[in-house]
Amino acid sequence: MKETYSTLVGPSVGEFRDRGSKFIAYAFPVVLESEWQQHLEEVRKAHPKARHACFAYRIGLDGTVFRANDDGEPSGTAGRPILGQIDSAGLTNVFIVVVRYFGGTLLGTSGLINAYRTAAAEAIQAAEIREKKVESQFELTFHYALMNDIMNSLKKLDVRVVEQEFGEGARLIIAIPRSAVSETFLRLKAMVAHVHLEEAALIEEINGLEIRRVPVNGE
Repeated sequence: MKETYSTLVGPSVGEFRDRGSKFIAYAFPVVLESEWQQHLEEVRKAHPKARHACFAYRIGLDGTVFRANDDGEPSGTAGRPILGQIDSAGLTNVFIVVVRYFGGTLLGTSGLINAYRTAAAEAIQAAEIREKKVESQFELTFHYALMNDIMNSLKKLDVRVVEQEFGEGARLIIAIPRSAVSETFLRLKAMVAHVHLEEAALIEEINGLEIRRVPVNGE
């Protein structure tokens, strides 16, 4: 199982021109498949006169969630070259859409492949790429009596809080590097229960605290 993966820090843009046609590539970091649909719609609204909006994405750590779409261009001339650039850069959780403004001259199969590939490559080159640790996410629900202990413990352990909700009870979604899950929860139990690590190892659960794994990244 991978411990790290590479993805984009934020959106980026690249552009390529050939014989009057203009190809503008937009690259986005995504985690959910629903996200790329939103980005595609935003780009299409921003370019209503563009003839094509071809795209590709790869999501997840196992590489099995992907799509390449030619949006009316000859089969294999747009989506696949875009996806190829994502893969060549070793990226995942990335969506790239390339809009084309037709310049009046047909580029042919090889010309289109080169144009979409180059535009996508320019967007990737313009992006900030970061290697991230593979994380597992957990939902913590707990009584307010444990609030201070839990929040202080998470801060000391440098655990990332993804989501928080405070109603009748407290609810957090936290993310922990996959390689550090066991050690992190052992230390969390020790801090919340105010016991030594050796004693925490014998504690199966803490009264008022429930922990549930939240499946992400194909878990």
